Amino acid sequence: MNLYDLIFYLFAAVTLLSAAVVVSSKNIIYSAFSLVLTFFGVAGLYILLGADFIGVVQILVYVGGIMILLLFGVMLTNKITSVDIRTGTVNVLPSAIAIGVFMGLVTSIMIWTKWVSLPTETPLTTTNELGKLLITEYVLIFELLAILLLVALIGAASIARRDKE
Repeated sequence: MNLYDLIFYLFAAVTLLSAAVVVSSKNIIYSAFSLVLTFFGVAGLYILLGADFIGVVQILVYVGGIMILLLFGVMLTNKITSVDIRTGTVNVLPSAIAIGVFMGLVTSIMIWTKWVSLPTETPLTTTNELGKLLITEYVLIFELLAILLLVALIGAASIARRDKE
């Protein structure tokens, strides 16, 4: 086991443990902060697997945007920390069956494919190639998408500012 494998397993463990806290915590604040940690772990896994652009977008969009919005919504709501978000133990049996079926499928796939080991060399980065494609081959589509998003932003702002009659 080399350092790359160790870091990968560390990110996988952080992601799984924080995701378990998200679904098992009674406090919605703890669940939201654990979701931020889960998003960071997933971004780390993306970067380790060679999809560095998707990892950075994961951090910018989910952690930087959606989670900040969620945390502000949760923190600004009065008395949300005392809300019990558990549904009870009714869903334990279906969850256990689903986990068992999933583990059986994973085990059968591992046995069927004889668990071929992946290459241990460092994957190449994708950001440079994506940047070249966006500036050369897909520049027209990229600019049209920017104009479409600008028009949508102006339309949403005009609808929000429209006076009620």
